[in-house]
Amino acid sequence: MSAKKQASKKKRAGFKKFTLSGSPQPRQLKFFEATQKYVAYGGARGGGKSWALRRKVVLMCLNYPGLSVLIIRRTYPELRENHIRPLKAELAGAAIFTDTRKTFEFPNGSRIKMGYCDSEADVDQYQGQEFDIIALDEATQLTEYQFQTLKGCLRGANSFPKRMYITCNPGGVGHGWVKRLFIDREYRAGEKAEDYTFIPAGIYDNKVLLKYDPDYPERLKSLPPALRDAWLYGKWDAFAGQFFGEFDMALHVTEPFFLTADHTRYCAIDYGLDMLAAVFVALSSDGRAYVYDEVYKSGMIVSEAAKLILEKSAGVYTFIAPSDLWSRQKDSGKSISELFAENGVYLTRISPERVQGWLCLKEWLKPYEENGTRNCKMKIFRNCVNLIRCLPQLLYDPKCAGDAAVHPHEITHAPDALRYFASYRAFYAGSGGDEEKHKKLTDVLKARGAKKI
Repeated sequence: MSAKKQASKKKRAGFKKFTLSGSPQPRQLKFFEATQKYVAYGGARGGGKSWALRRKVVLMCLNYPGLSVLIIRRTYPELRENHIRPLKAELAGAAIFTDTRKTFEFPNGSRIKMGYCDSEADVDQYQGQEFDIIALDEATQLTEYQFQTLKGCLRGANSFPKRMYITCNPGGVGHGWVKRLFIDREYRAGEKAEDYTFIPAGIYDNKVLLKYDPDYPERLKSLPPALRDAWLYGKWDAFAGQFFGEFDMALHVTEPFFLTADHTRYCAIDYGLDMLAAVFVALSSDGRAYVYDEVYKSGMIVSEAAKLILEKSAGVYTFIAPSDLWSRQKDSGKSISELFAENGVYLTRISPERVQGWLCLKEWLKPYEENGTRNCKMKIFRNCVNLIRCLPQLLYDPKCAGDAAVHPHEITHAPDALRYFASYRAFYAGSGGDEEKHKKLTDVLKARGAKKI
């Protein structure tokens, strides 16, 4: 189509004359030209990612009437500063921003909706909505669950090719899934290698930034080695983000099924007023573990917590808890374990060492080949939604090798409870089979109304 015809078409669509300033640099141009379904751009800091993402979707909205676009950042303040404010300036006279809908609307019917996903629940607001283009800025700050949920919104009964564009740096809660798809190129069932491409870019590709802030690379060089390699050079192996990199929803998550009486059942508990997390695990005779239920609720006093646990404890003979529940409380003179026993939950004390406990849990989750098929020793029933949500979000602790970070704290409770189970099983596996003696002793003490174990 000639330039004259294009100008006429825009005029008929109601566009006012305006100019988009700036032009793409070579790496950004490669991002503009990419046609794969899932395109990732970035790597190091300072590669001009946000500008490239905004400009690409704006150009598409101007050229394709009726296009529906969603731009996502993790938090609203980030969204406002990195996209809403710049777009208001860039699109003055070309699109109208409606604050209540957080949407830029073009005269040709195209629209750009601005969204955020600060928590797992935030992504649910987009379920049922349809978009032709979804743009995830700083995608490594989003979880795989959020990414997969948003993929389901990439649809529509029109001829527009459906595309997802992401920008990313190494590190963050989404480090694992971004690295798997775009760097390691390891694909699961239903994922096609030809749908994914990664366009690396860094500070030295951004001549505009270097012109106005020539000292920025030197500031990056002064960072600790792991951060320097990740942020300056875009090295994905330098920043080990996801603690359970082996976790695979397709492998570790299964539909619930009937558990027979020969399964030995355990309940592992992480308790505090901020959160009660309990996982129920059934161990089969061939040594496979099935996490079949969970309790996950905040603000529970001990009597309420015990009631919730007992409602799901049919067949459980061992309730596992960490040693800190045996510390006596100043107000009552009793320990938390005694209070649980008074409410019918008799706890078995363990003193789990964090790093060793995580290693034990990683052994349960480790994939292996069995008769040509990938398998693992631990499966999680799909109804355990909080454990499934939290496990892949855990990050490495940058200050303690081999340990998981304790922030964000909300996601640590369910994994900690599962770690207690793994620690308990490792202890009894190495103690010459004393667990059966413990089981008999537990039954005797319960029959006698013992207050703690």
